[in-house]
Amino acid sequence: MASRSLGGLSGSRAGGGGGKKSLSARNAAVERRNLITVCRFSVKTLIDRSCFETIDDSSPEFNNFAAVLEQILSHRLKGQVTWFGYESPRSFWDYIRVACRKVSQNCICSIENMENVSSSRAKGRAWIRVALMEKHLSEYISTALRDFKTTRRFYEDGAIVLGEEANMLAGMLLGLNAIDFSFCLKGEGLDGTFPAVIDYTPYLKFEQSSDSISSDEEELRTFGSSDSEGSTPENVGPPLILDENTWFNKCKRVRQKYQLTLEQKGYLEELLRLRENQLSESVSQNKILLQRIEDSDLAHKLEKEQLEYIIVELQDQLKSYQSLDQLSAEVSLSQASLDPSHSQEGDGKQDSLNFMGEGKEDTPSLLGLCGSLTSVASYKSLTSLKSNDCLASPTTEITSPGLTPS
Repeated sequence: MASRSLGGLSGSRAGGGGGKKSLSARNAAVERRNLITVCRFSVKTLIDRSCFETIDDSSPEFNNFAAVLEQILSHRLKGQVTWFGYESPRSFWDYIRVACRKVSQNCICSIENMENVSSSRAKGRAWIRVALMEKHLSEYISTALRDFKTTRRFYEDGAIVLGEEANMLAGMLLGLNAIDFSFCLKGEGLDGTFPAVIDYTPYLKFEQSSDSISSDEEELRTFGSSDSEGSTPENVGPPLILDENTWFNKCKRVRQKYQLTLEQKGYLEELLRLRENQLSESVSQNKILLQRIEDSDLAHKLEKEQLEYIIVELQDQLKSYQSLDQLSAEVSLSQASLDPSHSQEGDGKQDSLNFMGEGKEDTPSLLGLCGSLTSVASYKSLTSLKSNDCLASPTTEITSPGLTPS
C-alpha cells in the first residue's frame, strides 16, 4: 500500500511538471503572437496617420509603435552576469549596437557619442528614432536577425527574435520606409528611467456593423409582437437610437480613405508618367544604339573588303616577283651554255696570272713597277714590257741600271 501511494504521488508530480511545461509554452506562444499582432496594428495605424500629418514625438501612434518595438526587442533578453555572479538587467541597445555593426553607414557610433543620452535604454530609443528618419529600420532589424550567433548569445529560448515571428517583424517594418518622420533627439521621449507601456485600447474597440444593427431591430420587433394583447406600449423596449458620433466617425473614416485613395491615385499617375518618360528615353537610346551598330557593321564590312583587295594585290605581286626570279635564272643559265669559250678564256687568263705571280716573287721592284698581277691592266703592262725587251728572264743577269733591285 505504501509503495502504491508513493508511486501515485510520483506520477502526479510528473504529470504536474508536464502540465506546467505545456502551460509555460502556451503562455510564451500567446505572448509572442500578441506582440506581433499589436506591432502589425501599430504599423498600419502609423501609416494611415502619416497620410494626413507629419509623424513626430507628439503622435500617439508613434509612441505606441515605439513601445511595441521596444517590448519585442526586450522579450526574453538575457541579463548581464557580473563578476560576483549576479545577473543585472540589460537593454536591447546592448544587442543592437553589436549586431548592427555590419550595416553600411550605420548610426551606432553617433548614438554612442550623444551627450544628452546616457542610459542604455535611452540610447535604444534614440536609435529607433534615427533609424526611422534614415528609413533603414527594417535593414537594421534584418541584419541583426541574420547574425544568429549574436542573437543566441543575447536572448533566451522562446524569444521573438529567435522564432518564426522574426521574419514577419522585418517584413512589417519595411512599410515604414515610405513615411517621413521628424523627431527631436532631446525631448522627453528619450527618458530611459521609465519602461515603455503599450496602449491596447486603440486596437480593442468594437464596432457594430449595419447588419448587426438591423438584426437587433428585428429581434426587438419580434419580441414586441409576441407579447400579450394586454401589454401597453410602455412595456415595449425603447427604439434603438444610433449615436450621431458613430455616423460622424464612419463618415470621417470614409473621407480619410477617399483622401488616401486620391493621393495614391495621384502618386500612381505621376509614377506612370515618369515610367512612360523613362520608356520613351530608353526606346530612343535603343534606336541610337542600333543605328550605331549598323554603321559599325557597315564600316567593318568595307574595311574587310579593302583588306581582302590588298591581300589579293600582294599575292599577285609576290607571284610576279617569283616569275622574274625564275626568268633571270634561266637567262643566266642560257648565257653560260651559249658562250663556253669566254669562260675557258677567262680560266686561262686566271691560270697565267697565277703562274706569273709565282715566278716573279723574287723581283719586288717588278711588282712595284707593274703593280698587282691579278689585274688585267698590270698583265697588259707586263706583256708590253716583255715585248720591249725591258725585262730579262729570271736566269739571266739584269744589266739595265733602271731595273736593278733596290
